[in-house]
Amino acid sequence: MKASPFARRGKAVAAAFVASTLALTLAACSSGDDKPAEPSGAEVPAAGVDDGTELTMWTRAPLERQAKNLVAAYNAAHKNQVKLEIIPNDDMEGKIGGAAGNGDLPDLLAGDVVRLPNWVSNGLFTDITANIDGLDFADDISSGHIDAGTVDGKKHTVPFVIDSSAFFWNKDLYREAGLDPEKGPTTLQEFKEHALAIQNLNKDGVSGTYYGGNCGGCLVFTWFPHVWASGEEVISEDGTTSLMASDAAKAVYDTYRELNEAGAVGSGSKEETGATWTAPFQEGKIGVMAYPSTMLSTARDAGIDVGVGGIPGVDGGVSTFLGGDAMGISKDSKNVAQAWHFLSWMLSEETQLEVVAKEGDVVTRNSLLNNEYTSADPNALVLSELVAHGRTPVAPYFSEGFNAPGSPWTVLFRNATFGDGTTVDVDNDALTDVLSQ
Repeated sequence: MKASPFARRGKAVAAAFVASTLALTLAACSSGDDKPAEPSGAEVPAAGVDDGTELTMWTRAPLERQAKNLVAAYNAAHKNQVKLEIIPNDDMEGKIGGAAGNGDLPDLLAGDVVRLPNWVSNGLFTDITANIDGLDFADDISSGHIDAGTVDGKKHTVPFVIDSSAFFWNKDLYREAGLDPEKGPTTLQEFKEHALAIQNLNKDGVSGTYYGGNCGGCLVFTWFPHVWASGEEVISEDGTTSLMASDAAKAVYDTYRELNEAGAVGSGSKEETGATWTAPFQEGKIGVMAYPSTMLSTARDAGIDVGVGGIPGVDGGVSTFLGGDAMGISKDSKNVAQAWHFLSWMLSEETQLEVVAKEGDVVTRNSLLNNEYTSADPNALVLSELVAHGRTPVAPYFSEGFNAPGSPWTVLFRNATFGDGTTVDVDNDALTDVLSQ
């Protein structure tokens, strides 16, 4: 397996990915010289404790299934009991910001890897370097989610859920359209052809494809891999220049604009802010679309016969956006030893195989990626193998440029796919202006 792209994250990245609400609240937690306050309390013990303590945990709604599975398995086998709270994705920043200022963070706190650098740099987590390094399998843990929570050499987080982007297609609709249900798109052109073939079924409520047309994060997650698979980059190495006006990027915009013009993009895509962007596929209304790997079980549970493949480039290749959530022990926890007991259990071989892999999710231990469950499940095996092709962009002002509502990236792709596509170069310059501030 290739080294995680998160290994390139540095102190500069820790300043990125923060919403204004969280930034303002955390400022009150910092010392007079503007450095984040150090977590208080005793040093984290090397071994966890299972003594019947009630632990609190917060995680965001998109990963509710994975969180509930882990908590249920832990609570059934231990004296400690975890009380889980699921927070709507859009409410996460405000919730964390308010709790951080009041000293009310939960024992266990999980967050998107793009948020973690800022949270850690602002002192929201306990240093658990000794605990992580003391694990017999420390070198086997997927490093990306640890690196995302590492500041000044101190480790604060471990992998919670690994999420990646992939093409999902509805095999039943493929069969109806005369497409091979076992073969998804392997080029950008094939993606367009497959989507148009589904659209030409003229089935009520069914569309060729769908995307988060007003969701910057959705299109970062699902469109960047097209560019990477084409052998091009999305931003400069120092994170200050947007490269989203490249030939490959323009081919992506042109493809989606043509699908829009053909009526092959599902209704509601233009207004989709990300809250419901996976729902149409789960409802059986979409032929093929880029989709989160963590939603495989959900789609299956909805009765969809799912095909899964990597996201291709213009002329082939494959890539994926490697993301997901990391988890650590908050600065406010009074139950550090007990919280570490949960984290070490979560990373154990038995848990990764019997709770994570068994449910079709990607494990966080490199040596376990090819296991009995993924080997028996073609879709899970594909998703597991895609981890080696994972990429994650790094930029100090990534959130402001790409993820924020109304970001220049959102303006760029909306003009390029819902408009006439003539302003890509100008819009890309505006994106660079934000990244290079």
